[in-house]
Amino acid sequence: MKERILSELERIERERDVRILLAVESGSRAWGFASPDSDYDVRFVYAHRLDWYLSVHEPRDVIEEMLPGDLDVSGWELRKALRLFAKCNLAFNEWVGSPLTYRADPAFRERLTALLPRYFNAIAGTHHYRKMAERSLEDNFVDGRIGIKKIFYVLRPLLACRWIKHLQSQPPTEFSRLVAAEWVSGEERRWIAKLLEEKAGAVEAHPIALGEGRASAIRAELAGYESPAETPPAEKAGVDALNGVLRGWVQR
Repeated sequence: MKERILSELERIERERDVRILLAVESGSRAWGFASPDSDYDVRFVYAHRLDWYLSVHEPRDVIEEMLPGDLDVSGWELRKALRLFAKCNLAFNEWVGSPLTYRADPAFRERLTALLPRYFNAIAGTHHYRKMAERSLEDNFVDGRIGIKKIFYVLRPLLACRWIKHLQSQPPTEFSRLVAAEWVSGEERRWIAKLLEEKAGAVEAHPIALGEGRASAIRAELAGYESPAETPPAEKAGVDALNGVLRGWVQR
């Protein structure tokens, strides 16, 4: 599959006349809890030639292709990506930190990684992950049961909220690093390890029992993140640094 993904990325560069600066896996495969039937979700950032940017009208700034074999390939043009980065777009931040990389300009990724703390907003991040966990629990917990995949769509953002609470920084993309944090109890780690073992051999819709007691504890913790008053808002970082990134990689 990796060879096929690399081939598709090369084709996109050739057909669209763009240069891919970063291409990674996102979603459950990047997070570390893919099911046997999980799709491949490839996300990338690309730059056009300089002339593309010298236009009265802004052309389409995304590339999206659904390919056979459960391969979802989608990319953002560099200027669009940097605008979202400046607004603390958590999805893009997770691309930057993805452990599964298909293509990368090392200097580009290193620059974004270095800039991420300047543009990360702890309040926005907490709100994003809290809402994600609440929505997944509300939509999928029925009669004491929840799909094996969906429980991880509750647990991962929940632990991301904890990470932000303790460190005021972008949570890691990998679920394993969230679980390994010192504020995750031994009992929680053992329970999650059993869930991961069960998920490894189950289809995504496989249901598991989730007691009302544990569900109530999750709801209560999420409710505690609704007003993170102790979290100071991020300072306005400005866009000069991101303008430098845009100009530097477009002109290369």
